[in-house]
Parts: sequence; structure tokens; C-alpha cells
Amino acid sequence: MKPVEKSQRLVANVNTGTFVPFLSDDGEEDGEVLQVNGGRNGYGFHIFRMAPGQTSIPHVHVGDEEFYIIEGDLTDHDGYEYVTGDIVCLRSGTEHCSTTKNGCLIAVYLRDTAGR
Repeated sequence: MKPVEKSQRLVANVNTGTFVPFLSDDGEEDGEVLQVNGGRNGYGFHIFRMAPGQTSIPHVHVGDEEFYIIEGDLTDHDGYEYVTGDIVCLRSGTEHCSTTKNGCLIAVYLRDTAGR
């Protein structure tokens, strides 16, 4: 096997990478993301970060959203509390918003249904 070409390996580090604002479909800032896949901001596989006390913008998922709580706390609008180590799938059509008391870091996969 030959070595992986530089153009074929994309790497970002959660501790040293540059997080950029996640923009909702309406253009509002809603947390921050770190991703390397070159896709649309906040879609595909990415790391999502929320600051302490932040609440996400209410939204409806078009396509399943899967995430893993790396660290911190996250509570959905209905009072369901996610904790570090939880792996979650919110099915397509789910409407929610989430709040974090202490901040959180989440690994997310969200399929880009816009076809971009």
C-alpha cells in the first residue's frame, strides 16, 4: 500500500482547531463548529460547541441528527437531560432546541439534505 496523499487526509484538532460560528438556515449564529470535510457549515460530521448558558435556536430536523456528548451538559426544551457519554439520534421531523448550563462539546453527524 502507498502512503495516503496529503490532499486525501484532512485533520483538525478539537483542542487547537479554529471553531467558526454555526449559522442557521436564517443566517443566525447558533453555537460554533469545527469540521474538516469541506461541506456546508454544520453538516456532515463535525464538532459542535455551545458556551455556558447558551440555548440553541428552535429548529426542525430534515433528516436524522446523530450526536455524542463528549463533555458538558445539554437539556432539550422538554426537559430531557443528556450527559457526557450519551449517543443520541433525533429522527427526521424532530423539532427542538437545547440549553447548556455549563457548556458542551458534541460530535455530530447531520446529513446535508440541501444537496450541497
